[in-house]
Amino acid sequence: MKLLEQRISDRRVLKLIRKWLKAGIMEEGKLRNSITGTPQGGVISPLLANIYLNTMDTLWEKKFSHLGKLIRYADDFVIICKRKQEALESAQVIKAIMNKLDLTIHKEKSRLVNIWDDKDGFDFLGLHHRKFPIRKKGGRTFYIMNHVPSKKAMKKMRTKIKEYTEPRHKLFMDIRDLVKGLNRRLQGFKNYYQLSPMGKKWLNRIDWYVLTRLNLFNNKKRNRRNKHAKFQDTAEEAKYLLVKLAS
Repeated sequence: MKLLEQRISDRRVLKLIRKWLKAGIMEEGKLRNSITGTPQGGVISPLLANIYLNTMDTLWEKKFSHLGKLIRYADDFVIICKRKQEALESAQVIKAIMNKLDLTIHKEKSRLVNIWDDKDGFDFLGLHHRKFPIRKKGGRTFYIMNHVPSKKAMKKMRTKIKEYTEPRHKLFMDIRDLVKGLNRRLQGFKNYYQLSPMGKKWLNRIDWYVLTRLNLFNNKKRNRRNKHAKFQDTAEEAKYLLVKLAS
């Protein structure tokens, strides 16, 4: 709240945020009073994280930027270092800063990664960051940093597509109308995940999954015994109206 008071002068806004922080947490139908922290998944939590962790950013830039580059989004961050020793020292520095802010690092999600070649990578903001091998003429291999949808992101995309196309009440819809609603979701995926040419390989898998779901929808709508029969009639036309993620 002290950090907020440095940026906000309106007492009514500060009072509202304070109430938000003290509102409590509902777990399995029971209310639990919140002692510290921000609401998990709350719309204001990322903003409060940015304000609170700005202290960490400032300290890092002033005193520790020689160790590596700190990239942060809300409460998620990575530090890119040139050498292992710098990475180990960075971890100790971050722990010390966190202690001063009464915060702790999530041990299961935090790890040291060697991205020199294609053996390991890391997930950050829905993307998996890793060096991929590129073979040139003469048999030489180069490792180029690239970004593809993470396994968790791929699973989340499939889940959202299934949740939209699966409900039985939607069987009354024309398949073209279903595709229009589906396109809004697919366009959002495309805008975010099509950041690199290599990502197309992963997005192509989602394209095929979408066609499979539409195929299933069309066969259910027509009461076909074989629910996974090939596209026919309107379903065949509908696939050409889809937003293609890998295009």
